Amino acid sequence: MIDLIENYFEKLKTSVDALDREKIEQFVKVLIEARDGNKTIFVMGNGGSAATASHFVCDIAKAASYPKEKRYKVVSLNDNLPIMMAYANDVSYDDIFVEQLKNQFQKGDVVLGLSGSGNSKNVLKAINYANQNGGVTVGFTGYDGGELKNIASLSIDANVDNMQITEDIHLILTHVLMRALSQVGD
Repeated sequence: MIDLIENYFEKLKTSVDALDREKIEQFVKVLIEARDGNKTIFVMGNGGSAATASHFVCDIAKAASYPKEKRYKVVSLNDNLPIMMAYANDVSYDDIFVEQLKNQFQKGDVVLGLSGSGNSKNVLKAINYANQNGGVTVGFTGYDGGELKNIASLSIDANVDNMQITEDIHLILTHVLMRALSQVGD
């Protein structure tokens, strides 16, 4: 058992060390520009990534914003279960995020897709929509980055073939971003 634990932590440490710090800093700047331009930041993912999307919203909307004058407008497309299920049932599960964007998205908004594999069809569809309509798109991925790595304007990859470590990295990125943004004044 101790070998399993050590192996996990070693992979996690290696993955953290391999993260592209310049891309993380670039995303910080994207988020600050969104705040300063009164743009909305939309976030989405499936499974554990859905939980991270909600966590991202909490940390950025509260911890990076309070008690400042200028605040981040952040929306998780995962958090309205009835509308997600209505689209899944009546249209397609692949459309649960893009259809919500069609109601709310405006040119210049930021759309962050979280996908361990980088191949979640519903995330890809929403990212493509944002790309086609003047959005700034960002992907958090794992494994080889999948299609999301190729279509997002900015991609930050965990670069590990392990879903749990990928999800750990995405949560670590959320916390790093929150800490960085909380240091930015009005």
